[in-house]
Amino acid sequence: MSEPLSFAALPARRLRLFADPAVRALLADCLIGLEKETLRVTPAGRVAQTPHPPALGSALTHPHITTDFSEALVELVTPALARPQTVLDVLRDLHLFVYRHIGDERLWAASMPCVLDGGADIPLARYGRSNAAEMKTVYRRGLGNRYGRTMQIIAGVHFNFSLPEAFWEPYQAEVGGSQDDGPAAARDAGYMGMVRNLQRLGWMVPYLFGASPAVCRSFVQDPTTDLEVFDAQTFYYPYATSLRMGDIGYQNRQEEGTGLKANYDSLDAYTRSLTWAIRTPCPHYESIGTKVNGRWEQLNDHVLQIENEYYSTVRPKQLTDWMEFPTLALRRRGIRYVELRSVDVNPFEPLGIELEQMHFLALFMLYCLLLPSPTISPRERRWIDSNEVLAAHRGREPGLRLQCSAGAITLRDWGEQVLEAMAPLAELMDGAGGGASEGAGGSAFQAALRAQQLKMVAPEATPSARILDEMRARGEGFAEYARRLTEQHWEGFRRLELDPARAASLARLAADSRARQAQIEAHDEGDFDHFLARYFAQTETEPVTLRSPFAPADGRREERA
Repeated sequence: MSEPLSFAALPARRLRLFADPAVRALLADCLIGLEKETLRVTPAGRVAQTPHPPALGSALTHPHITTDFSEALVELVTPALARPQTVLDVLRDLHLFVYRHIGDERLWAASMPCVLDGGADIPLARYGRSNAAEMKTVYRRGLGNRYGRTMQIIAGVHFNFSLPEAFWEPYQAEVGGSQDDGPAAARDAGYMGMVRNLQRLGWMVPYLFGASPAVCRSFVQDPTTDLEVFDAQTFYYPYATSLRMGDIGYQNRQEEGTGLKANYDSLDAYTRSLTWAIRTPCPHYESIGTKVNGRWEQLNDHVLQIENEYYSTVRPKQLTDWMEFPTLALRRRGIRYVELRSVDVNPFEPLGIELEQMHFLALFMLYCLLLPSPTISPRERRWIDSNEVLAAHRGREPGLRLQCSAGAITLRDWGEQVLEAMAPLAELMDGAGGGASEGAGGSAFQAALRAQQLKMVAPEATPSARILDEMRARGEGFAEYARRLTEQHWEGFRRLELDPARAASLARLAADSRARQAQIEAHDEGDFDHFLARYFAQTETEPVTLRSPFAPADGRREERA
């Protein structure tokens, strides 16, 4: 192994913060939430053409069951909870409820989509007759026009993480910073430091958890691709971990010809860079047009239509008011949680993610919080982007070298050093008690860390290697393999019973969401053109003038995830 990297070890002063019993007690109240995307498919393994079932509720207003780009791309959203197992229990119940109402359709088991007939058979998500609903559909039409529809139905798992507000005062006292700024400033600075380190070390997520080393040939639109042939219907890279996170998948293309790169130096710099993007026209997208022959083809021809179009691997987030810009929510109320977006759906798991992985991701995010986090220079930004693609395309390749501030280093050496540096933190977290360390005899974080250390020295233990090994052993291409696991999960869910009380609760939520959609439609003001103009007229000093259909008489904010 090469010499240890100086930035891998946590500073003793910062680690001491978590050794304080009072702080460890606060860590038991860290919150985790999941957003899991999953494609509805027919029994034959094709994209479902049916609309989002009304029995699931309104995709516009349901807090836990919605759609993403396509009417067929279901998104299941758990609440943020302190116990990871409870989060998984909620996700399981959401799966069971969905399966009750989709007939003989299945939920696709993988991140990369099923057999496609091009973008034409991918139905855009619909949200009703209101202006707010139309805006969501037009935004998706714009995405399809800008980047193609096939890329938009790649599925993933978003891992949302936050620390309790009471944590930031001792954090500020130990880590430093002006006491005059208060804990809220320390919180925002701490979360932005976490975000920068999650980018620096972001290559670890596809290496450890990437589960998309191969893709159906029908997905690949570029005839000049350098992907290798696995079989007649499947492309792959021999050492790939996550094609979803590589050049052909999830990654954002806005930088090509637009000049956009979000600035993560501070929360202010981040929001300003995205605000510039949603306010600045882009010749790259002018040819699409906006309103063409009476139909809106995109919300605007700017660098970004809205902030969510920037497909970063990690985002600082805040809940928004009715029709509030996410950047304005961040500027007004700071960061509420951090969203890690680079997690593939694990096809071996019916829920797409499992408990041990959740423990490690929480530990990883805490490590990235405590690790010093200088701002990212242009040169380091190039390294970060390159390392991520290398890990996605060639992560298991023997001797693969990445680039960091200490010079070139093999992925394995760097990963081993980081995981070793996380060990004292894992021990402290297991001593925190409460829901955070549940399972594994009270040593859940240490057990999760050991599992990842095994993958670092034995690449064959990674999900991506296991997938390719199984495909070879069974003589299956990607679509056949993913369809077989989809059927296995479908059979497993059919054998489970949804608790009657939970079923009734979810049915009530569905009914309530339909009522809320009707309320939005009943309170619509003006036509869509007028609505959109008022939406984009909001600024930090001028709130949106679109009246919320849910606003109480005293005007208090209604938060919407």
